[in-house]
Amino acid sequence: MIGPSSQISKILLTLLFLLIMFYMFMDFELYLRIHNYAINRNYHINTSTTSISSMEPSNLASASSSGPKPPTVEKEPSYEDNTWISCNINPLCHITVKAILLDHTNHYLFAPLATIFDNVVGISQSTFITPNMISFFHVVVACVSGKLVASDSLGYRRLGVLLFQIRTFLDDLDGHVARVRKHIRGERSEIGTSGYYVDGLCDGLGCIALLLGIFFFLKSNPPRRGYSIIPMSDSKATPEPTIIPKIKATTRKVAKNVISFTGQLLLSSTAWNRYIAVYQNMLEREDVNSSQYQCQNYIFKSTLFFSVAWMWRIVNVHALLHCVLLSIFCDKLWDFLRAIRYSGYIILLVAICLTEMHILEAQNYIFNSSACSNISL
Repeated sequence: MIGPSSQISKILLTLLFLLIMFYMFMDFELYLRIHNYAINRNYHINTSTTSISSMEPSNLASASSSGPKPPTVEKEPSYEDNTWISCNINPLCHITVKAILLDHTNHYLFAPLATIFDNVVGISQSTFITPNMISFFHVVVACVSGKLVASDSLGYRRLGVLLFQIRTFLDDLDGHVARVRKHIRGERSEIGTSGYYVDGLCDGLGCIALLLGIFFFLKSNPPRRGYSIIPMSDSKATPEPTIIPKIKATTRKVAKNVISFTGQLLLSSTAWNRYIAVYQNMLEREDVNSSQYQCQNYIFKSTLFFSVAWMWRIVNVHALLHCVLLSIFCDKLWDFLRAIRYSGYIILLVAICLTEMHILEAQNYIFNSSACSNISL
């Protein structure tokens, strides 16, 4: 049971089921949005210069000094003109590489909530609060969360889970504020900037705080491996079985499972951030000719790329953290760590191999002008 009351358990399970159904519906809408509407490649608001990403494909031929003239391209309808939800909070409006690779909770819940919160409070308009200040503050929240997760009380541990989700929301908020101040729309990683490294450092410190809380909780409350039933009577009569608990898991075994999960977080985070950088450079770069521009759109709209990206939506570091937080909330932490101890690495390695193969094929396709010259979207 999730809680002390079966009624509460049913409510929570129902909410979880509805949330999963919502994610599936939004993924379906995201797929239709990518395939049926134009991808706006001009991610900077109110830019004064014209870039290749903001030009129509039919006008790219005159702007390109090399490459064959592309075929006539019919202008695609704009999603912004067909949606009834304001693009200010609609996660399907500004489609970017990072948005497609982002986990469901951050993309569909926390990102719109961060926008709404900023619209109400006006943090991005403040000259005092900076994105880095928000990043450092959510490290403090994560430390408090880790302390609560280490508690013997299930109620305190659940409170720690809620606090860590608030930390995740603040992580979305600092990125939103930074993008608004730089006049960038949509999810993008500003790789190489100081804010990028500060945000990564603070995320890492927050994860360490949570993992320490998990370790100290399991160390103080080592789970039992199970129970055995053995007869305790030597008489000829039917022996009465006695239930004797097996020995508790040792601190060493606890440490192995926590370290194993930590390794999965590191592997997932490293690979995920690498693929965001690689795909951004490959599909969103502007120094391309008209033919390569069409090929970028062709790959972006392909079902194969959507499948690879969706795979990372469920195995990236944020998704893994959501899973471990759910296991803490349901008081199934040890079962989750044991189940994912080896299988998690297998899943991640398969995802990495498939993504690397797709990257090689996509790069060869886009930057091979002869292969792209006759593509018509």
